[in-house]
This record gives sequence, C-alpha cells and structure tokens, in this order.
Amino acid sequence: MRKLIVQEMVSIDGFFSGRDGDISWHRADDEYEAYAIAFLRSVDCLLFGKTTYQLMASYWPTADGEVAGMMNAIPKIVVSTTLDKAEWHNSRLMNSSIVESIAQLKRLPGNNMAILGSAALASSLLHAGLIDEYQLTVVPVVLGEGSPLFRNVPCPINLKLVKSTLLKSGCIQLHYQPEETNDKAGGN
Repeated sequence: MRKLIVQEMVSIDGFFSGRDGDISWHRADDEYEAYAIAFLRSVDCLLFGKTTYQLMASYWPTADGEVAGMMNAIPKIVVSTTLDKAEWHNSRLMNSSIVESIAQLKRLPGNNMAILGSAALASSLLHAGLIDEYQLTVVPVVLGEGSPLFRNVPCPINLKLVKSTLLKSGCIQLHYQPEETNDKAGGN
C-alpha cells in the first residue's frame, strides 16, 4: 500500500506559515534542495488544499530548476469544495467523498503520495487515520503566531521518531510515523 506523507517546514513553535501566510523564514539551501529532489522522486501524487494549491500554481509554472520541473510534472490533486477548476499542469479537483477517495488512492499501486503545505487537509486526514508519515523540517525560528501545522486535534496522537537529520543551516529534519493503537490496529 502507498504511504501518504505530510512534508512541511515548521517553526520551533509549530507554525507552518507566519502572519498573513509569510514563509520568508523558510531555509531552503542546497542541502535542503537535495532532500527535496530525493523526496519528490519518491512520490507520484501531490495533494493540496485550495490555498496552498493557488500559491504553488502561481509560482512553480514559471520557476526554473530541477525541483520546478518535478513540481510541474507530478500529478496533483486539489481538495476543494469551492474551486471550479484546477489549471496547473497535471492537476485535478477532488471535491466530494474526500476521506474515502484518498483511502482508495492509497490502496492503488504506485509510489507514495505527499501533502505539501495544506495544514487543514493534513489535519483532517490525520483525524481519519490516513497519514502514514510526517517529514518535518524544523527551522530554528520562533514566530509567535501564524498558521499551526496541527489544528483541532481532538485527542493526543502519539508519534514515533523513525529518522532525524541535522542540516548545516541549523534546521532539523524529523521523520515521524503514528504509533499503532488498539483502536487503529488494522485501520491503515
């Protein structure tokens, strides 16, 4: 079965974007770019919520480089009940039966799928037990406010650390997987 991986840069205090969506504090140096390229090679589907999709679609089609080529080529699913169309290359809308549709996609053959940005989507799929891994790059900055990565979590969700890497930039990459619990055993 394919994995659904959430890949994010986050501040030490847990925000994936600052006030008014600011991401100028992200640190994407050559070392991070090498990680991003390897990560994108491991997926064959990107999932976005409306806001992140619109930001990505306004940037990547005119960007240069290997990451841009991969971002434009990988098929994308936009989860939105308010968008009428998704025009970025290889994009399609998903606007109903979201949890069931994504669970079905996970059962199909292929490489892993990833959510980039889109914290509300990631949180809803976390609640549904569909997230298999979090790959978080923690940037050594405290924002104090912004958009939190985890929203409306109804109960604690235990994660286990499966990998960590210290980058030269001072960022730390942490890879977590949900711990199996008695009520979720066999659910994924």
